[in-house]
Amino acid sequence: MSTMDPPSTVPAPSAAESEPGGHRLRGGSLGLLDIASSTMANIGPAMSFYFGFGLLAATAGVASPLTIIVAGITVALLGNTLAQFSRAHPSAGGFITFVGKTFGPTSAVTTALLITAGYIIAISSVIAISGGFLEMTLNYYFGWNVPWILFTLILTGLAVVLMIRGVGVSTKLAGYFFAVEMLVLVVVSVWVIAKHGAHLSLKPFEPSHVKGGMSGLAQGFPLAIYMFVGWENSAALAEETDNPRRNVGRAVFFSIGMMSVGYVLFAYATVTGFGYDADKAGAAAVPFIDVAHGTLGVLAFFAYLAGLTSTLGSLIAGTNSQTRLLFNAGRERLLPAFLGRVHPTRRTPLNAIMVFVSAGTLIIGGWGLLHIIGGKGSMDPVNYFAEASTMGTILILLVYLASNLALPFYYRKYQSAEFRVLRHAVLPLVGAAAIIVPLYYLAKPGQPTPYDWFPYLAVGVLAVALVYAVVLVRRDPGLGERVGSIVADAE
Repeated sequence: MSTMDPPSTVPAPSAAESEPGGHRLRGGSLGLLDIASSTMANIGPAMSFYFGFGLLAATAGVASPLTIIVAGITVALLGNTLAQFSRAHPSAGGFITFVGKTFGPTSAVTTALLITAGYIIAISSVIAISGGFLEMTLNYYFGWNVPWILFTLILTGLAVVLMIRGVGVSTKLAGYFFAVEMLVLVVVSVWVIAKHGAHLSLKPFEPSHVKGGMSGLAQGFPLAIYMFVGWENSAALAEETDNPRRNVGRAVFFSIGMMSVGYVLFAYATVTGFGYDADKAGAAAVPFIDVAHGTLGVLAFFAYLAGLTSTLGSLIAGTNSQTRLLFNAGRERLLPAFLGRVHPTRRTPLNAIMVFVSAGTLIIGGWGLLHIIGGKGSMDPVNYFAEASTMGTILILLVYLASNLALPFYYRKYQSAEFRVLRHAVLPLVGAAAIIVPLYYLAKPGQPTPYDWFPYLAVGVLAVALVYAVVLVRRDPGLGERVGSIVADAE
């Protein structure tokens, strides 16, 4: 804590708010398995693969599994950065703390606003698709035409109740949902591959079959990277995790490895099921479900079930993790203080959860209104998922980039005795370079509307965040000392 009293307009946190008995989360609530399963549930492999692979196949072609392998290696480089930061300074603030401790309070506030905006927009896509996928399932099997927004509101409300009850119960439920989806995805994939055993090919792993060569690989790269978003989930749960300095890094690498292997398996099964015809796979609304249905009718039912559990698991796990960043930013006064308060008995970040989910829901409503004003009628949840997840990913990638650039400076400044050139300089800088590729393809001119507006919107958010940060830091000279002041495993 700072010894200098900041201006009265930005009161310093009281002792009750910063000590373990005050506004702290419940430590030791989660183990390694809990945060690993929560991380993979946040990624939502069924949800991400169902709505992402068709476009990836159309872009990268038959060799889309090869694109996924490249993306997995890149995400592992980012995972190294997160693991190294969490080993040195585990915090519920995650990226905000890591960047802020390295580059100062202005960067901390800017990162807080960027990551919050990115995550809220991204979670709104999950909120929408949770109801949207349930509507699709009921319509397919029963012919019901209940508006998806009703399902979205009901499912989101139930998820919020669970998250407020406690991180243990909600994280375990998200883990169970993940186990169901992963089991179904693996069984269906193996079944498909076995059925086509006489005609299997290694084309999906040959660079010569990447559509458009290196250009196609680069264009498909952002789509493959998006399917991994959520890999960073465990870092923000550090304060509630047993032995976070060890377990966060293990959860990160285990999750990335398992998702990489899983996605390659699902992708290979899908392109195999389509007879290695990437155009047909790209034209399907949900390629994996089409393949499951074409292989054995009952497999399609289980594939739909996996999609439902995936959206719900991702909603719970993603909100649990990402609201911790919002909570910690409020607790350290980077954002409004009321966000940094916990439920008096459950010790969950009640205010942060309510603001986070409410903001995501309002964005869905605003986006829908823009569609109506633009003459497009009602908003399709699948289209919204693609649009919102892309916009959110751009902002999140900016934070990934900043974190990779920060790691070498952080270790030279605070952990010089432990600094290793490969682990703390080479790998994060290679990871930073790799992030520039998806950022370029998400921001390059000539994309269809509304995607062509997203780069300008991202620049606008960055500019507003920077101005807000400069003003706040000038008004509150003690802010810099509060960034990262609450270490996850401190007594």
